[in-house]
Amino acid sequence: MNKIKKIFQEEVACLIDAVKNGNNPYHTFSLSTINNDYPESRTIVLRKFILEPFKIFFNADYRSQKVTQLRDSHNCTALFYDKDRRVQVRCKCIAKIHHNNALSKKVWDNTALQSRKCYMGEFPPSQELQSWNPNIPKEYLKTDPEKKDSEKGYINFTHIELEIMEIDVLQLHHDGHIRFKVDNSNKYSYLAP
Repeated sequence: MNKIKKIFQEEVACLIDAVKNGNNPYHTFSLSTINNDYPESRTIVLRKFILEPFKIFFNADYRSQKVTQLRDSHNCTALFYDKDRRVQVRCKCIAKIHHNNALSKKVWDNTALQSRKCYMGEFPPSQELQSWNPNIPKEYLKTDPEKKDSEKGYINFTHIELEIMEIDVLQLHHDGHIRFKVDNSNKYSYLAP
C-alpha cells in the first residue's frame, strides 16, 4: 500500500505543477461529457487543483456545448496522460457550474486580457458559420482589449468546478502495470490493470 500512496503523491505533485506549467502534460486534459446518450470529449486547460477535497477547475464559455451538457448531466470524466512517464490518471467527477457568481467574478478579475477576449465572440462556440470567423472582435485580432472593454466578455465566462469522486491511476510497465484507485475519502484500492 505504501508504494501506491507514493505513486499517488507523485501524481498529485504533477497536477499541482500543471496548473502553472504549460510544459507539464497534465496542463491540458480530456474532459468527457454526455450529449444525448453519446460521450463527447475535448481538450481543456487545467486552471486549479486542490487535494482536500479532490477538485479540479477550468474555465469555459457559458454558451458552449460542454457547459450545456454539464448542466444536463453533472457527471463527467477528466483524463490526464503523461506519455513520457507512461501514466494515465482518470477522474470520475461531478461538475458544479459557476456563472455570474462570486467565484466566477473572482476568477474573471484575475483572468488575463489576452484570455478575456476569447469570451467576447459574438457566436456561441460550435455554432455553424457560413465562412471562417475567429470569433473574437476584429479590433482585437492582433492586440488585447482594454480592461474596460474586456468586461463585455464576463457574461459568457464560466468557471467549472469538478469534484473528483474517484481517481484511477495506471502506470504502464513492460514487466507489469500498476493500477489503483483513490476515492474522495482517501481509500486506496488496487485494481487489475
